Amino acid sequence: MNDIKAFGFMLPALIPLMLFWFIPFGYIAYLSFMEWDFMNPVKTFVGFENYQALFSSKKFWDTVRVTLWFCAGSVIPIILGGLSLALLLSDRLKGSFIYRTLMFSPWVTPTVAVSIVWSWIYEPRVGLANTVLGWFGAAPVRWLEDPHWALVAVLIVTIWKSAGWSMIFYMVAIRNVPRPLLEAASLDGAGSVKRFLYVTLPLISPTTFFLFIVQTISALQAYDQINILTQGGPAGSTRTILYMYYQSAFQSYEIGEASTVAMTLVLFCLLLSLLSFWVGKRTVHYNA
Repeated sequence: MNDIKAFGFMLPALIPLMLFWFIPFGYIAYLSFMEWDFMNPVKTFVGFENYQALFSSKKFWDTVRVTLWFCAGSVIPIILGGLSLALLLSDRLKGSFIYRTLMFSPWVTPTVAVSIVWSWIYEPRVGLANTVLGWFGAAPVRWLEDPHWALVAVLIVTIWKSAGWSMIFYMVAIRNVPRPLLEAASLDGAGSVKRFLYVTLPLISPTTFFLFIVQTISALQAYDQINILTQGGPAGSTRTILYMYYQSAFQSYEIGEASTVAMTLVLFCLLLSLLSFWVGKRTVHYNA
């Protein structure tokens, strides 16, 4: 009887989860074994051919390489930038509330709007980015048209938008560091740098790990800024796995390939989530 009551309480949450997650996921898994062009009502079963074709494709592995660079180039600076801002904009700093609001505002601004503004900044002839470079005597850069700079341009937008979000988490974590530990370290002769390295940094490590997992998953799912700024180009230099899925599904109408890409991305995100749960559980057990 208690099990039935428990299931009844869970049902309101299970219904949308089933409708909007499990059923679509099962259908995508089913389509990954099919050959279908999105128009023909007939779907042809091809088994693992889509997976074999995908994993033997140079285009896919180039996309994986770009995705890994995008993850590393965005996640690490976002975490370090958020931590640096949290340390800088402490409560002791005059006007810190205003600065915190300004740094956090890009996160609550729609990515599409942010990307459009940055596309104007990156304009080769009259954009602000090249204007600033000109002040220092540097040659103008074709930010969104040069394969060597396009990914850098997208990364700058991503980091600028997300660093303030990480800052908020770090500010809370730093505020929760026990003051007696910091005072004890100070009495033992530890300076501010050593107190940060040996007291604060270890105690905020769960926040760092949480941000690493969340930002990595967010980087794997990045789409808006890439679509607005570069459309995966030039020459595939900014095409991530998610954008490859979009191109396969809605430009080439290769639904089998697109579903295979989606399954690969979902499984990778699932592994990251399981890793986060496992490490978090071990951390809680260790602290207990």
